[in-house]
Amino acid sequence: MSKWTIDPDHSVGAFSIRHMTIAFVHGQFNSVSGDIDYDPSDISSLNISFTIDVSSIITGIAKRDDHLKSADFFDAENYREITFKNSQVERTGFNSCKVSGDLTIHGIKKPVTLEANILGPVKSPFGETSLGITGSIILNREDFGLTWNEPMENGGFMVGKEVTVTVNIEADLVE
Repeated sequence: MSKWTIDPDHSVGAFSIRHMTIAFVHGQFNSVSGDIDYDPSDISSLNISFTIDVSSIITGIAKRDDHLKSADFFDAENYREITFKNSQVERTGFNSCKVSGDLTIHGIKKPVTLEANILGPVKSPFGETSLGITGSIILNREDFGLTWNEPMENGGFMVGKEVTVTVNIEADLVE
């Protein structure tokens, strides 16, 4: 079993959510950190835990970012981190798997399963050995206490409930 550390300069948590029932808003969290235990010869050996700094959210619109950090949504002052710790991995293909574990958002912990791909390891031109993990899931944001919304004239709501989340992780071999 090898130890890996998540490279925060090359890792991101991205999301997409319906806005006003007609379009999608995209954003990302640029501060992802954590540790991985993994034997590349056995995909089911993956043991990953990561933390996302909520204040690192970026959607490209400062006013929207501030609203998402406020108590209406993530309440970054009181819930500074999103965390994930896996409990099980099931191989589903050559480099694909289902990664199950506990996701905590807004202080609410729920079991989830990410559809994931693991690529590598590869050796960089600079000498480090790295691997990549991409995991995706569709969540109901209200399950995590993110319930703010405004009704629309068409009967819909300003912000959709379903959020597509993708975590792209690059991790470097420690030992």
